[in-house]
Amino acid sequence: MTRLGILASHRGSNFQAIIDACASGQLNARAVVAISNNSGSGALSRARQADIAALHISNITHPEATDQDQAILTALRDHQVDLVITAGYMKKLGPLTLDYYRGKIINVHPSLLPRHGGHGMYGLRVHQAVIDNGDQQTGISVHWVEADYDTGPVIAQKIIAVAADDTAETLAAKVLDEEHTLLVSTLASLIQSPSLETNP
Repeated sequence: MTRLGILASHRGSNFQAIIDACASGQLNARAVVAISNNSGSGALSRARQADIAALHISNITHPEATDQDQAILTALRDHQVDLVITAGYMKKLGPLTLDYYRGKIINVHPSLLPRHGGHGMYGLRVHQAVIDNGDQQTGISVHWVEADYDTGPVIAQKIIAVAADDTAETLAAKVLDEEHTLLVSTLASLIQSPSLETNP
């Protein structure tokens, strides 16, 4: 069974979708650790409620970037994580974690990358950019994680139409519903892939 590690900064709604999919058998996987840079995040609360290891690792716990990177990598390795998901995680991963888990870290982003991605493009900012740009389509992208924000190869995308009366808030709600579905279906495909090596 594939062991999943999740990094999230805020509510953790994508994390909850993963927890639910594991519980229902939709994913042949188990979420074993959640890491957040926000000690009061909903993601850590969800982890505790589901008896999943919940760790706060941030500039507060580890002021030096290298120490923080090492702490994240150690936590993932200690929990024998096979596949890492950054879902609403507002920080870059460090080189130690990226190197060890190369090709085994995915992110979900609420736009059709490469549009509206990169530093500072998260949450309502993304959806407001879609509105301001007059885009008729937006969507969700699941992609491999690299050193820079939202630059890794795209694994899967879902297109969502932008209505003339959409606001950033209404668009966010439409995208989030589909985000959970795309993330879980993409995870299911990756978990079934023979190229994903898992711990025995």
